[in-house]
Amino acid sequence: MVASPEVDRVPVLRDRAAAARHLGRICFKTGPPTHTGVELEWTVHDAADPARPVDAAQLRAALGPYSPTTLDPTSPALRLLQGGTVTVEPGGQLEISTPPRASVAALIEATQSDITQVTRLLDAAGLTLGHAGLDPYRRPRPVIDTPRYRAMRRVFDRRGPAGRTMMYSTAGLQVCLDAGEPEQLAARWALVHAVGPPLLAAFATAGRQAGRDTGWASARMGAWWDIDPARTTPVWTPGRAEEDPVAAWTAYVLAAPLLCVRDGDGDWTPPPDVTFADWIDGALPRPPTADDLEYHVSTLFPPVRPRGYLELRYLDAQAGREWTLPLAVLAALLTGADTVGAAMAVAAPVADGWHTAARCGLRDPSLAAAAAGLFDVALTALPRLGLPAALHDEIDQGVRRRRDAAERRQR
Repeated sequence: MVASPEVDRVPVLRDRAAAARHLGRICFKTGPPTHTGVELEWTVHDAADPARPVDAAQLRAALGPYSPTTLDPTSPALRLLQGGTVTVEPGGQLEISTPPRASVAALIEATQSDITQVTRLLDAAGLTLGHAGLDPYRRPRPVIDTPRYRAMRRVFDRRGPAGRTMMYSTAGLQVCLDAGEPEQLAARWALVHAVGPPLLAAFATAGRQAGRDTGWASARMGAWWDIDPARTTPVWTPGRAEEDPVAAWTAYVLAAPLLCVRDGDGDWTPPPDVTFADWIDGALPRPPTADDLEYHVSTLFPPVRPRGYLELRYLDAQAGREWTLPLAVLAALLTGADTVGAAMAVAAPVADGWHTAARCGLRDPSLAAAAAGLFDVALTALPRLGLPAALHDEIDQGVRRRRDAAERRQR
């Protein structure tokens, strides 16, 4: 195996304690919880025939200088006008990642501007963004191929077809929130996990794939569960509610099998079942570096992933401006210790209901009741976000509509 150039420039991890210290520094950066970010992902379709495949050349032509280098190695990869970056996933899904903003209103305004810019670029090329968390028209097929994606596919194929579905057909909405002050971290970490199942159920949009009904409310999350439990199951569970977040995450990271081992332009596929802890212990020809550890973290996909902030990965892509609703709900639930406590009391009975949420959505009465209760807490706290009147009314009405839908499911 050829050592990557980074080996000569970053610290080598000689033992597990060094890895734990590095993870503690980079994954849980505490401080006042003031910033919010969002990552929006969509499938991309031919505007005239959404079932027609879209290839890399079409995406390069549409995005032009905003193309990521994985799509066009010569691209300047310009940021969008409001600072968002464009990436393209292995199945051709398009993602906009925003800089964090100090207010939800500023985040929504800037993100919507970048969405409008990208939409115009795609419109001019005869392309359009999808409206669901799973491609409802096409079977999974690769559009971009890189050493990382090839290694991922090979490892996922060992377990079955779910990995290809995830890589090539899914689209998610990721909400990014500050971890908070040290004394807030454990409660915020627990809450963003506990509210996951009811909010997944309430905002599920991934029931169809390749022209058929999957039988799932969110087959997108169903695919994630089938990939590899060692890298997709939640880090926090009600049964380990008192566990220190940093210790729990460190154990999770070190126990997860390797997905990619970078080797220049060669084959990045790791040997089967070698964990990062095994690598530290000498399982591969060279020792890992801190950079290798950070890259390994990027190949782990639990519903909540700490990246200095808390990255919430459990929501399906939403149609149109509906993405603003779960963003505002989550931000409102975390506005204070009172809302965190109230939301935790509502969500606790269904906090481990991830699979039921993905399979049944709001057809499950307990999840419907929890979703309605969380929407009530969020509506009470919504004025704290300081939204402009028109935006406040738009989100208030949207959340009330979702709450009413959840309440109807309980009857």
